[in-house]
Amino acid sequence: MIGFFQDMAANPLLLTGLLAGLLAGVACGVMGPLVVTRRIVFLTGAIAHMAVGGIGAAIYLRTHLQGLAGGLEPFHGAVVAAIAGAVLIGVVHDRAHERMDTLIGAMWAIGMATGILLVKYTPGYHVELMSYLFGNIAIVQWEDVLRIVVIVGIILVVVALFYKRLIALCLDEEFSALQGVNALQTNLLLLTMVAITVVSLMQIVGLILVIALLTLPAATAGHHVKRLGPMMIVATVLSVLLTTLPRIAVYGSGVSPESAIVLAAGAVYLISIIWTRFRTALKQKRQLKALPLC
Repeated sequence: MIGFFQDMAANPLLLTGLLAGLLAGVACGVMGPLVVTRRIVFLTGAIAHMAVGGIGAAIYLRTHLQGLAGGLEPFHGAVVAAIAGAVLIGVVHDRAHERMDTLIGAMWAIGMATGILLVKYTPGYHVELMSYLFGNIAIVQWEDVLRIVVIVGIILVVVALFYKRLIALCLDEEFSALQGVNALQTNLLLLTMVAITVVSLMQIVGLILVIALLTLPAATAGHHVKRLGPMMIVATVLSVLLTTLPRIAVYGSGVSPESAIVLAAGAVYLISIIWTRFRTALKQKRQLKALPLC
């Protein structure tokens, strides 16, 4: 751990990776409770896999249409595909009344298959795709940090402006509609925010493991606080700690920092479950002792 801070002066990528983790933790802490409360965890996975299709399309177009798409980056394709997938799922579910689990499965498979197919027909070995799939926090550049700053800023502003509508939708969609809230528009807004949050986590843990970081801290916070506002605060603190401390702890050990982050989030979640059940059992035992004997 000490070596991480000693080497930070000589290796600026350590600082950028640390900052990216902090910013991604804020995004997860704000959006995670909404995802968990709304129960769209697997939809998040579908959006992430749709982003893989966008990454494959960007790599394919950049290679085969250099004159028109020479400046296209995988990030651009990921953003477009993730948002398009989120909007498509929301609209089809609302208009066609299609089962959400069927939509999620279809988008999950189609997005991943499209990305792999396009990359297969693109010459060369594409390291970028692997870094986006599995994360590579060790090579975060300053432009990536600035990009995440913009994404986090958008998330914070949107959630602050539409906080009450988002809470109403997450807690009870039918009741919110009776109160005059446009359920489709609010749902599309939420799904779009989830999409850009997923994209912001690409280089932190990768698109494959994004579900864990977006949901586990929020689910852990839900064991201890019930209101959405406090849950966001607790989840943000947990997410920031989980995206920074494991990365520092495994520095120089050969352990993948992306895997360490996800495993640490899983460990904290399991410990929280055990502690919550132990506390509940202890409370019930005390209540039984307090009952008067007949």
